[in-house]
Amino acid sequence: MKRIVAYMLFLIFLCMLIPIIFTNRRIEKVNGELVENEEVKQEQPKEEYSYKQYGTIKLLHEKTNTVEEIKIDEYLYGVVSSEMPASFEIEALKAQAVAARTYTIYKINNNDKKHGEADICDNSACCQAWISKEDRLQKWNEQSRNEYWAKIVEAVDSTKGKIITYNEKPINAFFHANSGGATEAPGSNYPYLQTVATSGEDAYTQYSSEVTVTKEEFKNKIIEKHADLDIDFSKADSIKITEYTEGNRVKNLKVGNLNLSGVEIRNIFGLRSANFKIDIQENNVKFAVIGYGHGVGMSQTGADSLAKQGKKYDEIIKHYYTGVE
Repeated sequence: MKRIVAYMLFLIFLCMLIPIIFTNRRIEKVNGELVENEEVKQEQPKEEYSYKQYGTIKLLHEKTNTVEEIKIDEYLYGVVSSEMPASFEIEALKAQAVAARTYTIYKINNNDKKHGEADICDNSACCQAWISKEDRLQKWNEQSRNEYWAKIVEAVDSTKGKIITYNEKPINAFFHANSGGATEAPGSNYPYLQTVATSGEDAYTQYSSEVTVTKEEFKNKIIEKHADLDIDFSKADSIKITEYTEGNRVKNLKVGNLNLSGVEIRNIFGLRSANFKIDIQENNVKFAVIGYGHGVGMSQTGADSLAKQGKKYDEIIKHYYTGVE
């Protein structure tokens, strides 16, 4: 009899044990009390991307003078593919996407209705370059276009919602093609834009260029802006650089009887940057130019060079923009 009772008790115990064995449970403390919860494995819902008030923007197409309402990341596909070669490293493209997104929001917040009802335009001389997907694909080599577009989409989508801030506000995320080895600090109004060096930029075609004009052309171009120019090329100091910036660009120079800025000379002669040397030859004036662009903020070839060295996009951003988050 005792044996039967023992068997029955064992069976009851076994019946109670089976659900515990086959159900993965855990004990948790909730609000100070121990509770038993079943652990159920399920696919976590994909986080939906919300850009708050920047979900869509109004883009002015300058050629047609029309305004298009477009999703911000779709807009950024066109910006990144227009501003940076798709052959660049993916981490450089990601850095470009974040910089472009930040620049867009900064422009929206600070454009003072410059473009009427539009937030931003597609003119690179005013805002940022932009190109439609159809036009971009048409301009790429047929063998590469699908791969390149996939890289652009990855660069933008993998950084969704990410912007660069300083003191919790979007920065004016300037960028340019090639710094010539060192970026430029525009002044105290932009504490996050300091002079920083980047190695490897001399490997890119944007690094160096030359412009040669005749002495007569040189004089005429200056006279178009300054009718009072008086210059005697026979004098050794007829053109003399008098001051450089921290980033080694020409800040000021003496041209005959005039004192001009390096930026003005760059604009007059269509130089790629204000980092130049001048060689007065027998009949010509030759500019040897280093870098491409204003030199402020992120260098695009510098970003690619850093990516080749193994840097991630956030490291690239913090290299070029000081003290940012």
